[in-house]
Amino acid sequence: MPRIIDFLSDECKCEPIDNTFRIIGKKFTIHILRNMVVLNQHRFNELLNSIEGINPNTLSTRLHEMEKGNLIEKKIFNDKPIRIEYTLTKKGKALQPILEEMAKFSIKFCCDDIFKDAKPRTVRQVYGKNLPIIQ
Repeated sequence: MPRIIDFLSDECKCEPIDNTFRIIGKKFTIHILRNMVVLNQHRFNELLNSIEGINPNTLSTRLHEMEKGNLIEKKIFNDKPIRIEYTLTKKGKALQPILEEMAKFSIKFCCDDIFKDAKPRTVRQVYGKNLPIIQ
């Protein structure tokens, strides 16, 4: 059976979906992105306290990887004490529609896994708003 890459152009180095998964597929990366987009969280402790199961070392590693991959920027403020915030770059903001579609998929097709009454809902019903459109 031919591989998917065999169907792609001779110019491709890798399969595009695999590449996107390589960027966002590490444990907790998608949760960090979700919290930055949906909950407007930008500080280390906000993320640490709101992502279940993550520890400080893993969060630090993921933030560093995301910064290196140009998904986020680290801003250091010379306050006392020093304040550090992470913001999405243009590349990071471009992932917002993917997050929204992932939410829509589960809300529509996995109701019994998500909701106690197993009834479908809209994004607005779940989050109290539409997911923010990031320009």
